[in-house]
Amino acid sequence: MYKGEVRDMYRWPVKSLRGEKVSAALLDHRGMAGDRAYALIDERPERGRKRLTVRQRPEMLAWEAAYPATCDGSPEPSGPPVLYSASGAAWAWEDPELPAALAEEYGVPLSLRAADGQQDRGPTVLVTFEASRRGLEEETGQEVDIRRFRPNLHLDTDAPAFAEESFGEGATITVGEVTLAVVGDNAGPCIRCTVPSWDPYGRERRPELQKHLIAEHENKFGVIMRVTAPGTVRAGDVASVSA
Repeated sequence: MYKGEVRDMYRWPVKSLRGEKVSAALLDHRGMAGDRAYALIDERPERGRKRLTVRQRPEMLAWEAAYPATCDGSPEPSGPPVLYSASGAAWAWEDPELPAALAEEYGVPLSLRAADGQQDRGPTVLVTFEASRRGLEEETGQEVDIRRFRPNLHLDTDAPAFAEESFGEGATITVGEVTLAVVGDNAGPCIRCTVPSWDPYGRERRPELQKHLIAEHENKFGVIMRVTAPGTVRAGDVASVSA
């Protein structure tokens, strides 16, 4: 059993755009409420209306998405996000001119889609660990921004670096009333794509980072989990890890 706390929390309203750091969030059958609940759809005929992602357009990371603040501090978004361009211009999700503005920015005809649970591995929560982030910095000799890995929960615990690589079926994390578990399809240590090789703003790529993960960690970083007991999690909450 490892002990620690929730160091940081992140929500990514629009798939592949930059997201927001949050102080509280509802975790339930969807994963984190509002996480990847919106997406840009590639309308090129050969793409078959698939979601547009950083893998096709790294410049997507130049745009940010965030939900408007709620008066009551609710951990669940009350409406669609606002998108911010690289220049800082704000666009409401419902703005009829937004698809054209994004299409011009990325050079791809596209449409917008709202649907919960658009994570690559289903309605899940991605958890990363501060010890592993520090371990990766020590191994590579370079700073590692955890936002490269787009986690939902970033925990600071007494677990050793990279302990999550061995988390198997039944591993759990308890934070207050919430329980996360490695259970069902597509749960377990997260096999990374090329996205973490880009800095969080899409300005510079470090392909050697993924090469290191492949060579030294079987391309794993973080762990994919499902919510088995829902509730609200807040930054600073005590966390218990059983693997």
